[in-house]
Amino acid sequence: MDLIIDKQRLQFSKSPELLAPEKATVIFLHDSLGCVELWKDFPKQIALKTGCNIISYDRQGYGKSAPFITSKRNNDYLKEEAYILAKIIQNLELKNVILFGHSDGGSIALLTAALFPEKVIGIITEGAHVFVEQETINGIKATVLAYQNTSLKEKLYKYHGDKTDTVFRLWAETWLSETYQSWNIEEYLPKIECPSLIIQGEKDEYGTLDQVNSIVKNTSGYSKALLIPDIGHTPHKENSEIVIKNVISFINEIFPSH
Repeated sequence: MDLIIDKQRLQFSKSPELLAPEKATVIFLHDSLGCVELWKDFPKQIALKTGCNIISYDRQGYGKSAPFITSKRNNDYLKEEAYILAKIIQNLELKNVILFGHSDGGSIALLTAALFPEKVIGIITEGAHVFVEQETINGIKATVLAYQNTSLKEKLYKYHGDKTDTVFRLWAETWLSETYQSWNIEEYLPKIECPSLIIQGEKDEYGTLDQVNSIVKNTSGYSKALLIPDIGHTPHKENSEIVIKNVISFINEIFPSH
């Protein structure tokens, strides 16, 4: 697979030419309705507190990236994004890569670590999915109603512009389709050899703790769960203090020379 890196889709903590090769590089992978801008200043906080190189990017169709090239998404779209991410890591000649993925981004992080273990030294996930649950379906249906009846569409338009309806439709249609109900990536988890920090809010509206338990139990590498009470699907926004504290500790453990 050839990949031309669209610089508009990539955001660095410093000029790409100045990325310190001796430092770890944390790549932030946004959620199913997210983009670079929706991370706000969270990546910069991690950069300042750890000294790591930081990269985040808009997957195609999101934020400032080019529009989707398809009107329908296939059931392996997250695996396809893992291959694209591996190419980005290769083309930028990145070493000591740590992936930080939220929701869909978390699933992409897991798949990338499983499929390309030589490219990743650690992963951090928030609200990652490895199979479809009824809670997931209920949460998406509630968000569809919010999109139709509240200001959610206008809020997303600020970030995705004219692509907003397509971003939302592809997400909702895919996860609510009958064929997607059997989607499951647990078979890849034993291939993950690097350490992982698996974060989830105990009131996550899109999944239960069964997701976390499966990841921690089935990955081959050291895996630690961080369950945060009284918050939902976006721990880095709802309780950034505890997330940052644990992320710093995790990075220090797996890459102490950074």
